[in-house]
Amino acid sequence: MAKIKIKQVRSGIDHPADQKRTLKALGFTRLNQVVEKTDNPQIRGMVRKVHHLVTIVE
Repeated sequence: MAKIKIKQVRSGIDHPADQKRTLKALGFTRLNQVVEKTDNPQIRGMVRKVHHLVTIVE
């Protein structure tokens, strides 16, 4: 399967709890961390939910 690299560029502090849980579910534990996930609709939906906190790394 295709992989997608996601980087957390902003903190989850002062954001709703559901967005913090989404960051944790994506595997983020610190700022500027890059995680690699399989590219599927579920992961894309999670990225879309926190699009203002993360970026896709090419």
